[in-house]
Amino acid sequence: MSEQAIHLDGPDATQRLGRSLADQARPGDVLLLSGGLGAGKTTLARAFIGHIAGVEDVPSPTYTLMQSYRALAGFDVLHADLYRVNEPSELVELGLEDAVDTGVLLIEWPDRLDQPLSDNRLEIALDFAPSGGQEQLRIARVIAHGDWGARLGAITI
Repeated sequence: MSEQAIHLDGPDATQRLGRSLADQARPGDVLLLSGGLGAGKTTLARAFIGHIAGVEDVPSPTYTLMQSYRALAGFDVLHADLYRVNEPSELVELGLEDAVDTGVLLIEWPDRLDQPLSDNRLEIALDFAPSGGQEQLRIARVIAHGDWGARLGAITI
């Protein structure tokens, strides 16, 4: 397990982080995005999906719970937003455990899960950074598990 803090000076930096993560992602990976409302989870997810799947329109799955995409490299990418989930038992029908075997899962609000889903996971906690009045500054605290530890060094913004 390795850990890194990444300072983000605005939405553009959050998008660059998402694209850089997409460059390193491979089937079997789970990216867990946590943080309060407005911290940048969806901004990062949209940049990640847009880059890995070559799409421009990436709606938030807040109400549908999950959106599926096809990566340019040929594997599935699932974007789940678990904000509206109250119990882990509600997730059984989504099939997240099966999907991780052949694709990449990007999950917002992972605290709703009862298990991490993969040994190869990246926990990304987004938060507002102490900024001296500049509200755009964020910090991403990244914890890499499994072989993400070796890939973490290649992440750039």
